[in-house]
Amino acid sequence: MKPITPPRVAPNERPQTYRVKSFGCQMNVYDGERMGEMLDEQGMSAASEGEDADLVVLNTCHIREKAAEKIYSDIGRLTKGKTQKKAPMIAVAGCVAQAEGEEIMKRAPAVSMVVGPQAYHRLPDMLDKAVKGERATDTDMPAIAKFSALPVRKKRTPTAFLTVQEGCDKFCTYCVVPYTRGAEISRPFGDLISEAQGLVESGAREITLLGQNVNAWGGENEKGIAQGLDGLIRQLAKIPKLQRIRYTTSHPNDFTPGLIAAHAEVDKLMPYLHLPVQSGSDRVLKAMNRQHTAEGYLRLLEQMRAARPDIALSGDFIVGFPGETEAEFEETLSLVDEVRYAQAYSFKYSPRPGTPAATMDNQIPREVMDDRLQRLQARLNRDQLAFNAASVGKSCTVLVERKGKLPGQWLGKSPWLQSVWFADEEWGEAELGDMVEVDVIDAGANSVQGVLRQAALT
Repeated sequence: MKPITPPRVAPNERPQTYRVKSFGCQMNVYDGERMGEMLDEQGMSAASEGEDADLVVLNTCHIREKAAEKIYSDIGRLTKGKTQKKAPMIAVAGCVAQAEGEEIMKRAPAVSMVVGPQAYHRLPDMLDKAVKGERATDTDMPAIAKFSALPVRKKRTPTAFLTVQEGCDKFCTYCVVPYTRGAEISRPFGDLISEAQGLVESGAREITLLGQNVNAWGGENEKGIAQGLDGLIRQLAKIPKLQRIRYTTSHPNDFTPGLIAAHAEVDKLMPYLHLPVQSGSDRVLKAMNRQHTAEGYLRLLEQMRAARPDIALSGDFIVGFPGETEAEFEETLSLVDEVRYAQAYSFKYSPRPGTPAATMDNQIPREVMDDRLQRLQARLNRDQLAFNAASVGKSCTVLVERKGKLPGQWLGKSPWLQSVWFADEEWGEAELGDMVEVDVIDAGANSVQGVLRQAALT
């Protein structure tokens, strides 16, 4: 069959610049960074802000509602009004690529490459074929081969993501992750320590450990002794220049006493926990196949607060799951009132093709979901503002992550993952990567304002 040559920079011309556009979760951000590093190794460079790129990688997320249709819209925008010579080469990566596969090739002739989240380490080989006019699809799901094929990390920022675990075996009835990311796999202990050390040597002062079900990570240390996520965290905490450790996202059923103890005993493990619950109704949780109860979830949070009294709690919620009654939704509101989350993420249920929930009876009308989401978010916003307001008058350490919009303004994160902004003072200036002490003087729903303390620069 004769190869189909999609629009691109020019026939047989290798792209010189690229842009990776990542959607969705932090793991997609990590994957996007790694794809960029691979393209750097190929002699390409990231396109400057506002500059058209020769190659655009759409790193997709299937959690988005109508995710596939939105990707086709993005492809249309990239090629609209462009001649064959000026149109970029396009690659579709991530979970939509895994789910749609060849269908993307059929519907979008402008796409040169489709690669799933477990196969993107083969992107350079696919690029070689694309330059010759050969379109390629790779949605294989090898166990964990991609990580050994990726280049050495060169990320030079104060914060960094480190994927430690991928996939999920829980099969929640609304979720596509087991189908797009595969079964749970854990990266080897030694590989993670080495990658973390490399990130710290490149300037990272905070590392966030990532996984679809991160607390399911397991491995053996250098002595062959079995370790859980708490053991990995304790070893990472021994890296001298690493100041902060975080992790996300967890499942209540995989929380261990060791991980709870780590929050009490490891100073570098930040007092923040993102632990999705999804619903406060046991019947809805069972229909979701969440495998935990609302009461069990609340007792786990009690243990966490006993271990680390100042911990900030975050969660995920889905409203309007098929069959959810008003009384069951009220149970979710009651759970929110009891927990008082510092942050939370909430969504209307939307069916994902191929998942059991998509074909369940009693799908909830859109207007009912809209009303429930507004009511839930009103309470979540109330609690987030209250948590931030409680910080006013206190001091905290902030990791300076980037410059603000105004001259002399800086943005960073508190230990509780609050966004903090402050300005340089006459007696001193902050720098990227500094750990500074600030006094919190004001609070909003999404951030707090601080004042730099004198002699606080490190």
